[in-house]
Amino acid sequence: MGIEAQLDLIGIVTADMAASLNFYRGLGVDIPAGADTEPHVEVTLANGVRLAWDTDQTIRSFHPSWSPGAGGRLGLAFLLSDPGSVDSAYTDMVAAGATGELEPFDAFWGQRYAVLRDPDGNTVDLFAALGVSANS
Repeated sequence: MGIEAQLDLIGIVTADMAASLNFYRGLGVDIPAGADTEPHVEVTLANGVRLAWDTDQTIRSFHPSWSPGAGGRLGLAFLLSDPGSVDSAYTDMVAAGATGELEPFDAFWGQRYAVLRDPDGNTVDLFAALGVSANS
């Protein structure tokens, strides 16, 4: 018999809570004001999945030997409404100080795709289906 599990929470471990929350606010995540100094922050997204942040120190409080991985701590992907929105979001985020990893491009799998890095080095993909217009 297989395990029955449902994705409930995506956790981000951050070295700088304020910088991380500011980055995700830039992508439209509704994070309460004043959360920037908390050791744990959690929000529920429109689809019901929770997104949570913990500081390095919070994780070490119950897992003393924890250390971050070399290639980032996780990867997230944000669906946008149309290909032009991918370009705009990427440009806006880089202009606001985010690190651009891959500029927007038309991927062979049928999406407009771009990749940013958040302040902790996690990959954050932006994508939209090709052939979708803002007027659709």
